[in-house]
Amino acid sequence: MSQPTLLGLSGSLRKDATNRKLLREAARLFDPVSYAEADLNLPLYDGDLEDAEGIPASVQMLADQIGQADAVIISTPEYNKGPSGVLKNALDWVSRTKGNPWASKPVAVMSAAGGRAGGERAQMILRACMVPFQPRILQGPEIHLADSSNEFDDQGRLLSERYENSLHMLMQKLRAEAGF
Repeated sequence: MSQPTLLGLSGSLRKDATNRKLLREAARLFDPVSYAEADLNLPLYDGDLEDAEGIPASVQMLADQIGQADAVIISTPEYNKGPSGVLKNALDWVSRTKGNPWASKPVAVMSAAGGRAGGERAQMILRACMVPFQPRILQGPEIHLADSSNEFDDQGRLLSERYENSLHMLMQKLRAEAGF
């Protein structure tokens, strides 16, 4: 059996964002895997831009990465009680590409946030935003990493055994859903 490909989408553009760290921990626990993080630094969706220039190459590349991945993991911060604009913008752009790279794609959703709820509302809204794409979103275990800036060591590893165990279970479920 070949090694699965896993694509990570972080709702934060910051290089050392806790959502990126959470994605990397998820990939480590999914192991063995060929893992890549998508670049969501895309232009803001603009119908006039799309009409004038078509789908930007960076958006098409993201859609292709989603389509080619065996499974996708998404981690979002919570901004103003919802997922980040960066993530929503990426979803909007990908929806404009030909075909539907999300169709029947196994997806695990998680969140890392500074607040005590760990991005629970953002994750709930993100799940609703994904409905039109018809992926196979896992229902749990849910990962809502609260006070996320204090949950990783200097190497980016989770400090809490409880969070690590839940993330490991989620990745094992995603692995099975992807057929590995």
